[in-house]
Amino acid sequence: MAQLYRHNEPLVLESGEVIEGLDIAYDTFGKLNDAKDNVIWVCHALTANSDVADWWPHTVEQGKFLDPERYFIVCANFLGSHYGTTSPLSVNPKTGRKWYYDFPRITVRDMVRCHQILARALGIERVKLLIGSSIGGFQCMEWAIMEPQFMENLSLIATTTCSEPWAAAFNESQRMAIRLDKTWGEERDDAGIDGMAVARSIALISYRGGAAYNATQQEENLTEASFERRAHSYQQYQGEKLRRRFNALSYYRLSEAVDSHNIARGRGSIAQALSTIEARTLVVAISSDILFPPEAHTPLREHIADVEYHLIESSFGHDGFLVEHEKLNTIIENFINK
Repeated sequence: MAQLYRHNEPLVLESGEVIEGLDIAYDTFGKLNDAKDNVIWVCHALTANSDVADWWPHTVEQGKFLDPERYFIVCANFLGSHYGTTSPLSVNPKTGRKWYYDFPRITVRDMVRCHQILARALGIERVKLLIGSSIGGFQCMEWAIMEPQFMENLSLIATTTCSEPWAAAFNESQRMAIRLDKTWGEERDDAGIDGMAVARSIALISYRGGAAYNATQQEENLTEASFERRAHSYQQYQGEKLRRRFNALSYYRLSEAVDSHNIARGRGSIAQALSTIEARTLVVAISSDILFPPEAHTPLREHIADVEYHLIESSFGHDGFLVEHEKLNTIIENFINK
């Protein structure tokens, strides 16, 4: 069950806007040893939460790379997500009302600032491994540049150094769907929720790609005209699934944060930014990932000083980091134990 840390100092965002009364939700697994050298910090992806065992199957288990018998695993719900950390559904102490649409735009660096605040509160000065996939990888990258000595090892999975136009286009189409929801603009917790369900169906196309859809959603018999397809019900199901558990205002702000990602911003170039990373680094790409394809990982391979690269062959696209947990476990275990 998630724990809650209340930060009593103002959080000044990159934009200059201020969040008072910052709450950070987090989960831990296992125990911190006396030397405090067994910490693994997980940065989660877009609509996940701090309960890693909930969304990353067969990883928080004995004998796996997030083995709670060996490691003290920490995962914090990032800023803007409504799973406990301050978000658009939180009360703004200055107004006494929920933030809703007044919740400021945030960046990945703002998210990392919150992680750093929590780490200090927990007395964690250094971690054995910092790991994240997708936007979780964005956070890990930023953290490794902002605080190079915080992590001994770093793992960046299915991620990229900056959000390219291809990914940003998917995100804008999703926001367009949310804005078209007739409830968008109303001050209510479920505003835009139907639009978000459509947005999620758009996102799934980028997460899976054609090979995965053609492999998993194929009808057995297409000898007659078929106006109702398995792919249709799959899209509807995925949209409804997120509709039941997430919030459109958070989704909107988080997609903007994804679009803002660029590690070179204010640091000269991507090469210069990556050259400051000191940790042993593991980079893992998914062969069929169309959102952050293998070539997007090339700068990580070329400009991080101590790097090991693996390509996982999978037909599940960007979601391969969730589906191919056995392959990933072998790669990460070998990396950690070297």
